[in-house]
Amino acid sequence: MREISTLSSLEGRSILRDVFRELRFERQMGTAKILALTWRICIRERDLHKYGKEPIRVLHVLGTISGTSLWLEEIVNRFFFSTINSFVYIGAAILLVTIGLRRIYDVVPDWIVISSICLEAFLLSIMFFIMYFSPIDEDSVDEQAEKEQSRELRDLIREVGEISRDYASVAVRLEQITDALHDMGIRQEALISTTKDAVLIASQAVSPNSELLQSMQDTSHQLRLFSNVVSQLNISTEALRREEIEFAVRRELEKIIADTVTSGYVKKN
Repeated sequence: MREISTLSSLEGRSILRDVFRELRFERQMGTAKILALTWRICIRERDLHKYGKEPIRVLHVLGTISGTSLWLEEIVNRFFFSTINSFVYIGAAILLVTIGLRRIYDVVPDWIVISSICLEAFLLSIMFFIMYFSPIDEDSVDEQAEKEQSRELRDLIREVGEISRDYASVAVRLEQITDALHDMGIRQEALISTTKDAVLIASQAVSPNSELLQSMQDTSHQLRLFSNVVSQLNISTEALRREEIEFAVRRELEKIIADTVTSGYVKKN
């Protein structure tokens, strides 16, 4: 929905004239009804979608005094000034005819002349009142519109500049964030590598590898072989010692026997 601040703005005045043309030429409403509807629109209506083709919402209503002033300027003076002017002319014509008949014929009473003068004075007062609320000239409207467009263009250019500056700062910030993310990625890769090495070392400490197990098995086998060799050496040593003892005993026995035999032979002789 289109929104405008107030009907007294240039945009609001243009919308009000479009609403009048819609009611007058498209819907073919009567003059009194059009005047009543447009006056109500000027003083208190917010939603104008009921009176036109485009949905429009007025943010701030004007109230009775300001709304009536706008209604007199943009509706009554702009579209009904010729009608009011024609009534003033017809009143002046009636006054002139009445005065002329009064001067020529005495049959015209005084109250008719006074009534004609009051009617013309009333119509002239209405004419003054309507002309007092004359609408803004088209040239000044165009000039104000150009000024407003120029101001809006400057505001737009300033906003575009601010947006461009914001985009530049955002681009610089994004570049810094990209560099920081790149550094973070490098550090994360280094941390992952260090963690991987630590996990590998820990896993090797908890469960040794196959080469170490094979080496330990070979060492255990060699130790068993060495133990067997030592046992065999001990057995051989014991056997040698036993043989030496038996040999020594045998020699001693032989010596004893020889001595005994020798001593017995000597005694016999």
